[in-house]
Order: sequence, then structure tokens, then C-alpha cells
Amino acid sequence: MKPRLRVPHTWALLFGLVVAAAAATHLLPAGEYDRVEVEGRTVVDPGSYHPVEPRPATAGDVLLAFPRGLAATAEIVFYIFIIGGAFGVVEATGAIAAGIDAVVRACRGRGEIVVPALTVLFAVGGGTIGMAEETLPFLPGLVLLARRLGYDEITGGAIALVGAGAGFAGAPLNPFTVGVAHGIAGLPLFSGVGFRLAVWTVLTAIAVVYVSRYARRIRVAAPAGGARAEAARGPAAGGADRTGETGAEGAAGSGRGNRIGVRQALVLATLVAALAAVIAGALSWGWGILELSGLFLAVAIAAGLLGGLGADRTAEAFLAGATGIAAGALVVGLARGVLVVLEGTRSIDTVLHALAGAVESLPAWASAAGIYGVQVLLNYIVPSGSGQAALSIPILAPLADLVGVTRQTTVLAYQLGDGISNVFTPTQGYFMAGLALIGVPWTSWVRFMWRLELLWLAAGLLLVLAAHAAGYGPF
Repeated sequence: MKPRLRVPHTWALLFGLVVAAAAATHLLPAGEYDRVEVEGRTVVDPGSYHPVEPRPATAGDVLLAFPRGLAATAEIVFYIFIIGGAFGVVEATGAIAAGIDAVVRACRGRGEIVVPALTVLFAVGGGTIGMAEETLPFLPGLVLLARRLGYDEITGGAIALVGAGAGFAGAPLNPFTVGVAHGIAGLPLFSGVGFRLAVWTVLTAIAVVYVSRYARRIRVAAPAGGARAEAARGPAAGGADRTGETGAEGAAGSGRGNRIGVRQALVLATLVAALAAVIAGALSWGWGILELSGLFLAVAIAAGLLGGLGADRTAEAFLAGATGIAAGALVVGLARGVLVVLEGTRSIDTVLHALAGAVESLPAWASAAGIYGVQVLLNYIVPSGSGQAALSIPILAPLADLVGVTRQTTVLAYQLGDGISNVFTPTQGYFMAGLALIGVPWTSWVRFMWRLELLWLAAGLLLVLAAHAAGYGPF
């Protein structure tokens, strides 16, 4: 019998990446760009790269990467704990099961309509308000909905993660990527929106077809088959295994026959109002992770009281929900460890300087492709979209001027390079937390996602080359 290739647990894989980054600091020359303030934003000075005293990582740096990563990502870590707790309370009231039954009855179980429609809806969110961390509150309910429709957890997670990921990568109006990059590059804010709308359409169409085809295969397959069974064979990326029934078993399980009572209706109305507030807060009120955490703490309290749980049972349900997501919340800090090590040893600017130098010597069309490749690689070590813009755009935009690539094309290459791998790379904290919420190991997600990732990367390259050929501007 041919032995199966054993893939490391997600935590072991991430710790291995931290160790590899630490080892690389002993080989990379240390160097830094100076930082300057431009309109209230700290960016690099593109002509200021200089060698500095090397500080290669020690064993202590490796061990401290996790706690330092947790400190750097504290807001999102506690946000994830609170979301887990809030949904623990809402689920304990029976409102989610009743609401999902109502949705299934309303659409007559036609998942082939529900899955693509919801995927497009999340792509709209990604393309307009930069929906990323904001997908997390939706994931538990989407998994339950997917099960009732006869699908698996990956389908439920893909609706939000892949949908918003496609929209984020091709965003016409994302303020966190396009808006920041335009400001740094000196371009008119959200200029070139027509071409980016076409980019959004291409990436979203690929995502919808891919997720829908996967869902169709999973629904037709035997209940114990597919990636769903693979996920069940190993420990989840974080937290408890939330698999439960799937396929026909889920449709015939204990959820059938739930009806929405007055208390469940009040809880669902509270949850819907909160999700609407997430969108309004991001669009109009300047909310960040801290405000969203407060919002979902309020949801937990209101749901417990309206659902008739009382103070004690509300607290118990909240703690149970937070406990179930603990490993997923903590993995966010470990995912940040690679960046913590490279920043602390003054190596990350050296990597960017070398990549920019390699692009500079290429012909114009190849430089455009090279800038795209640089951004794809950078996103694996700088997963923050605005952070990647502040690091790379001040260097690559002037470089693009020299090699005959428009700055608008450079910004497009940045947003595609940043966004396409957000729901693939294990160093992206919110994505790893999302996998924990749906109970799917990263290795199982990769088996589902790798073909889509290649399709997106190829489409992104062709779109960048098309933008270059068209002289995508205004400049």
C-alpha cells in the first residue's frame, strides 16, 4: 500500500516558517529604508536604502515571535474570541437553527442558487468596503446553512472567504488597498475604476464558478466523502471539530422542523441589525476591530436576554463559544511571527530592495509582470494590505516611472498581488481564524483551494499585462 504523505499540523507548519525566517536572517544582509511622514502616513523613502548593523535572530527571538505576534495582533485575537462567544450565545437560543430552516424552506433547498448568489454578495463587500475580518461573524451561520443544504464546511466557508477574497483582490473601491495605494502613488483617489470593475468581474466569476462546481460535486458525493471527510480525519486548524452531519444526513438531522418563535425572531433581528451595523460602521463611521468587538459583545448580551437564557446561561454559552475558537484566535499571533522576526532583525527591507532591483533591469512589459510577482511574494511576509502598500508603493511607483510602467498599473499589480493570496497563505491571521471558525484544517483547505489560487494568479498576470498594454492611467 502506498504510504500517504503526512502534512504537518498548521501550528507546526507556522512555527517551522518562523524558524526558517530566523535562519534566513543569518544569511541576509541587514538594511533599512528611512521612514517619512506623508499626509499623516508613515512610508519608506525610496532612495534611502542603506546597510545597518546586522541583528540575526536568536533562539530567544524565535520563542518570543509568538507572544510578540499576539501582542501585535491583540485586537483581532480578542475580536475572534468575542465573535466565538457571541455566536455561542445566539446558537444556544435556537435562533440560528430556526432561521436557517426558514431560509432552506424559502429557497426550497436550491443550493445551486443560494451558493453563487451569496458568493457574489460577499465579493461586493470585498470590492467596496474591503471586507476581510468582517467576514468572520458570518462564518458560523454559513456553515450551518451549507449543512442544511447538503454541503460541507468548506462550501460554507468558501462563500464568505473566497467571495470576499475575490472582491478584495479586484476591488474597484477598496479604501484599505486602492485608496491607500492611490494616496501614496499620487494618483487621483479611486481613479481608473472602470478597468478595476472589469478586474473584479473576472476574479468574481472565476470564484463563483469554482465554488459552485465544488459544491455540486460535494452534494452529489457520498456523505462521508470529499474534502469534508479529509477534514474529519485530522485535527482542525484551531478549536474543536465542528463537523457534525453533512449532506443528506444534515438535511435529515435534528435541525429539521425548527420554527421561528417570538424569542428566536427577536434574536435574529438583533443579529441582522448587528451585521448591518458592521457594514455601516465600515462605510460611514470609521469603525475598526475594537468597535466591532464591542458590537458583538452587545449582541451576546442582547441575544441571551431576548432568547430567555438568563444571565448565568448566557455567560456559560459565551464562554463555551469562546473556548471552542481559542486555538483559532491564538493562531493569529503565530501567523504574525514571520513578520515579527524579519522586522526585528532588520531584514524585510533587504528583501524588498533585492526584489525591486531585479525588476529594474527588465523590459517594460516584463517589469509590469515583475512588479506583480514582487507583490505576490511580499504578501506572504507582509499580510497587511495597507502595510504592504506603505512598504512597497513608495519604492515601486518611482521605479515604474523609470521602466515605462504607469503608476496605475503598479497599483493594480499591488492590489492583485496583495489580495489573491489572502485566503491561501497561512501567515494571514484573519483567514486562519476563519478556518478555525468553520472547523477546517489549513491542509484540507489547500486541497480545495490550490487550483483556484493558480487560476487567480494567472488571471491576475494577464490583467496586469493588459493594463500595461493599454497604458492604464491617468499616469
